[in-house]
Amino acid sequence: MTPHAYLVDDDDAIRDSLSWLLESRGLHCLSYPSAEDFLAAWDPSLAGCLVLDIRMDGMSGPELFDILCERGSTLPVIFLTGHGDVPMAVSALKKGAFDFVEKPCNDNELVDRVIEALKLDENRRVAASDADSVNTLIARLTCREREVMELVLAGKLNKVIADELQISMRTVEVHRANLFEKMGVRTAVELAQLLAGKR
Repeated sequence: MTPHAYLVDDDDAIRDSLSWLLESRGLHCLSYPSAEDFLAAWDPSLAGCLVLDIRMDGMSGPELFDILCERGSTLPVIFLTGHGDVPMAVSALKKGAFDFVEKPCNDNELVDRVIEALKLDENRRVAASDADSVNTLIARLTCREREVMELVLAGKLNKVIADELQISMRTVEVHRANLFEKMGVRTAVELAQLLAGKR
């Protein structure tokens, strides 16, 4: 399936201008005037990323994001936010959203983030296409990185991990960064999603 940037915004002008912008950079784009419309079109095989307005009539962006997470969607999500929506966007980041961009946004910055999100989705799909790929990734971890991974998955903070393994917090941060890079994830939430069903 061809990767697309899926654009969900109830403002016709923003939808049109962002669609044009993305397509001018050679990206495939599909746009939807509401979260409900996108949800009706969504299926687990969709490839690409989701550019999602936070405030819309009807279902809000975060509500759609929560539903997609419940359904196991792995599409990276970039939220479009007004200034007052930043706390809501930060909350979404903690739940695993890819990023947020404030409106009015720098066109090139937004397109660059979309390209990064598309690349992340492609990497995830390549990894997921091989049933043994996650095990292959885990096999590349050092023993210490695996120990850190287990404690990260248990929801433990770096300080607690450092205490349990009797190493410095800085060493934990290095191991954590290395294991995230090797596993192709950016957050503990993404790591847990990658390993779901493999444990």
